Amino acid sequence: MVYREEGFFFPNKMAAPSISNMFISFNKPHQLTFPLGHSKFQTPFRRTQNSIKLATGEKSSTSTVREQEHEEATTLHTHTSNYKPKLEDHLERLPEAWRQIQGESDWAGLLEPMDPLLRMETIRYGDMAQACYDAFDFDPFSKYCGSCRFTPRNFFSSLEMPLVGYTVTRYLYATANINLPNFFKHSRWSKMWSKNANWAGYVAVSDHAMTTRLGRRDITIAWRGTVTCLEWVADLMDFLKPISSNGIPCPDQTVKVESGFLELYTDKEESCSYCKFSAREQVLTEVKRLLEIYRDEEVSITITGHSLGSALAILSAYDIAETGANTMRDGRGVGVTVMSFSGPRVGNVRFKERLERLGVKVLRVVNKHDVVPKAPGLFFNEQLPAAVMKVAEGLPWSYSHVGVELALDHKKSPFLNPNGDAVCAHNLEALLHLLDGYHGKGERFVLASGRDPALVNKGCDFLKDHHMIPPNWRQDANKGMIRSNGRWMQPERPKLQVHPQDMHHHLTQLGLTSSHT
Repeated sequence: MVYREEGFFFPNKMAAPSISNMFISFNKPHQLTFPLGHSKFQTPFRRTQNSIKLATGEKSSTSTVREQEHEEATTLHTHTSNYKPKLEDHLERLPEAWRQIQGESDWAGLLEPMDPLLRMETIRYGDMAQACYDAFDFDPFSKYCGSCRFTPRNFFSSLEMPLVGYTVTRYLYATANINLPNFFKHSRWSKMWSKNANWAGYVAVSDHAMTTRLGRRDITIAWRGTVTCLEWVADLMDFLKPISSNGIPCPDQTVKVESGFLELYTDKEESCSYCKFSAREQVLTEVKRLLEIYRDEEVSITITGHSLGSALAILSAYDIAETGANTMRDGRGVGVTVMSFSGPRVGNVRFKERLERLGVKVLRVVNKHDVVPKAPGLFFNEQLPAAVMKVAEGLPWSYSHVGVELALDHKKSPFLNPNGDAVCAHNLEALLHLLDGYHGKGERFVLASGRDPALVNKGCDFLKDHHMIPPNWRQDANKGMIRSNGRWMQPERPKLQVHPQDMHHHLTQLGLTSSHT
């Protein structure tokens, strides 16, 4: 089976923003390994001119499959003539248009029809959220289970994102003492890297070249979510508590958020070197530190996350704005934007109103068939009449979504199985695939950038069978085992720097108290 995959080329002044998913057409057939050029992740495909096929080269003989292939090939082909010049033109206007892309006007006029530049930027931040999954060690047989598999210096290059244009400045850790067992992963080894901590994400800043292309210095915070199961939703206590009860400043005691999210964000374990500072303290001090470094520049703060990571993104965005961590020395306020993917509700209607008053912008991209964005607050939520919500707003299980929603439908994609299960509907790669093909309500599904549909099956089984793309195809070579002196073993990993030495300085600047010396 063969399906077409036309090339898309970024001009020299704009690097490809994701995991090798923007392709250049090749004149000669050559072997393809997914992802591109990395021996750790091997898949039996090869690339021929403008196409991807199984290495065997076998084709389907049924007319039904041929018709499906033709339809899907058309969605990949159409973007070359209709979208490529427009995308390149829009890339050139990014330095002037970035404030609108970041939600200055709440994305008015940019979603219907879908603005090509907004689509590309949203996918780019989605890829940075996906990097959290790709870098996380899920294997319980690894002594490093629950940690990041790569060092900050080699983070993006190890994930085959060398042109992303960002440098990781800090890893974020959360304590595993919270009752979210499906978020935290633990090693079966008796001697493991940490018994109390899990890697929760990273902070990165755009390098000089990317800053020029973006029109500002961008600080990105990416939070890890949950990808392998949806049971974590059932783990939620579904109980609202005042956000100020855990030390986050708020002048209104009626502003409440889900208690599990709040505990995950603010809890710490002083006996653990990785999480002796809470995730909250880690992210606030790093933002403050970076704003001091780039105090003479135009700066933006973009926070991204998928699933549970989306909840942490929204909560940390609120905290940054409420605490004033986004304020420069000269009093300038730095805009805070959240690119949320498949996220749950976080707080009540008072939280929503306070977030808007602080000027935090949130774009929520969801699959309308995904169950996670429908929780918590299954019965009392923003979809009820305002009069009913007014009566119910004091209830501990009355929730409201924040920001602007972009709802997509996986049944609109000719590549995806319309009967995919709940895990497929929640998959981030699938959501980015839908985003690439979305042009507006009622518009035909056409992949604007030629993003490779094979990425969808990287961690699930969602593509239609006739593509012959194996499910869950991304895996480490030999599951991370190496051969040394004739024996197979797990390699040791370098010890990561836990917290910067100036943590206390920035905690003091932020007015946060800490018992650590």
